[in-house]
Amino acid sequence: MADAQLKAKEQQQQQQQQQQHAHTADVEAPQQQRDQELPTTPASCSSDNDEHVHYSHRAPWLRAFVLGANDGLVSTASLMLGVGAGADSLHAMQLAGIAGLVAGALSMAAGEYISVSSQKDAEEADIEKERLEQLKGPEARQREFEELVQIYVDRGLSEPLARAVAQELTDKDVLRAHARDELGIDLDELANPLQASWTSAVAFSMGAGLPLLAGAFIGDWRMRIISVVLVSAAALVLFGGLGASLGGAKVSKGALRVLIGGLIAMGVTYAIGAAFAAVAGPSFKMAA
Repeated sequence: MADAQLKAKEQQQQQQQQQQHAHTADVEAPQQQRDQELPTTPASCSSDNDEHVHYSHRAPWLRAFVLGANDGLVSTASLMLGVGAGADSLHAMQLAGIAGLVAGALSMAAGEYISVSSQKDAEEADIEKERLEQLKGPEARQREFEELVQIYVDRGLSEPLARAVAQELTDKDVLRAHARDELGIDLDELANPLQASWTSAVAFSMGAGLPLLAGAFIGDWRMRIISVVLVSAAALVLFGGLGASLGGAKVSKGALRVLIGGLIAMGVTYAIGAAFAAVAGPSFKMAA
């Protein structure tokens, strides 16, 4: 009788243990499933290397510098090849290259200065308008405050939170808050016409100097043309790859795109120069 009671007690304990294991498994299974669904981080990645680069945040002037250099390269090389196709004189190609470099650099500088100055004038006018609006009195300030709240609501904040954020930013610097979030203007990074002007001029000159140096000291006409084309093509690949890298695009695709575009420009200009020389006759080549 005692043995039967002992066995029954052992069976009861085993059933309780099985129920506890089953309950534990039911609790742990969803957690394990959630853990499997979470993305894993390689062990080699530490918290110090957790930052990821936004390509759009890279210095805009650096991308503009590369584009300016590419403009100088293509325009000056095309000009030299167009003149070289019509006249085999070394002095004619030298003059074409120098004229293209100087004229292009000054044109880029003037154009950038005018363009960025207009942008700065517009920014300053908007900021002044916002400042005057704040000086009109409590009703105008409240209306501007509600506009700021609505901007944050449109961006996804709840109205109480948007109102709290707008109030805190208004208390800190109302003009800066409205300039940044309503006008999209950063008061610390207003347009700088002089910087844009000299940057464009220097970039254009550096790009234009490559084909000029490649063909300015070679007496043989055929070798001069080949030298300008080869140096320009290599520089186009470099500029295209660099521009694609700065923008986060595929380097080979960017380099090929710039190379093809530059070669087309040079080829068309050369063909026009050769056609003009053919129509003008040998006397034009000799005079040049």
